[in-house]
Amino acid sequence: MADSTQMLKGILDGCILSIIEEGEIYGYELAEKLQSYGFQSFSEGSIYPLLLRMQKEGLVTSVQRKSTAGPKRKYYSLTEAGQAELKQFLGRWADLKQSVDAVITKGGQ
Repeated sequence: MADSTQMLKGILDGCILSIIEEGEIYGYELAEKLQSYGFQSFSEGSIYPLLLRMQKEGLVTSVQRKSTAGPKRKYYSLTEAGQAELKQFLGRWADLKQSVDAVITKGGQ
């Protein structure tokens, strides 16, 4: 599990930006979505430091809203810089995926 967590560190930001691009989302909901996509090792607690860093970098913005079930929630959305970063990530990911697939396919023959 530690090996896959290490591999995911560079990819998780792009995945988070992609999910936020779908619409405003709060941290717990984001963690649930990541888990539904198979990212089982990430909890709500591990998501917030990433979101805080992304906010400091100007990639996401947040707003506090009332919740029908408890305290206020902080909802995150992409900024223009976040959308640009997501676009760059998708390009880098496509290149990396193609290279890895080529190596794995060749090595698996």
